[in-house]
Amino acid sequence: MTPRIPALPPEDWPEAMKGALAAIRPANPRLPYPSRDPSRPKGLNALGTLAQHPELTTAFHTFNGHVLFGSTLTMRQRELLVLRVATLRHAEYEWAQHVVLAGDAGIDANEVDLVVAGPDAEGWSPFEAALLRAVDELLADAMVGDATWATLAAELDTEQLMDLVFTVGAYEIVAMAFKSFGVELDADLLERKPSSP
Repeated sequence: MTPRIPALPPEDWPEAMKGALAAIRPANPRLPYPSRDPSRPKGLNALGTLAQHPELTTAFHTFNGHVLFGSTLTMRQRELLVLRVATLRHAEYEWAQHVVLAGDAGIDANEVDLVVAGPDAEGWSPFEAALLRAVDELLADAMVGDATWATLAAELDTEQLMDLVFTVGAYEIVAMAFKSFGVELDADLLERKPSSP
């Protein structure tokens, strides 16, 4: 697919992108930032596309910074949710980026395959099956069902339940945006890309 909104190379990013990039780091992070290892994917096509609208990017990065680093969910819980959104939305860029982040959270290749298989696949605890089922229900009906909510609420507090719904919503937006804008996989993602869901 040809990009509908071309990614600007970093040397062409407007000055306002400095603030937009800084906005993704919340004042009080609970979760670690990714490694700065130069061999990791850099997301330049995603960021270069967002550089076309720094004001929007600043606003979204403030929200997404909470989801990624300020959330009361664990990294593992967050990445299971994001991978399930990417699976259901066939969001290739989101999928490739978050398989890398899932590895940081200790999610192995077998569990990545289980995310694709869904909440009824053998191998999930009742709680983690409910995490995946919550994504399925939110994307189908914009509501977590009563039985799923009860399972989640037995382990998560109010803030965690709220973070769960907003995490799914954030990555639903990312899937819609990146697919609609035609964001292409970067070369450094193609090298690591597991088979798409």
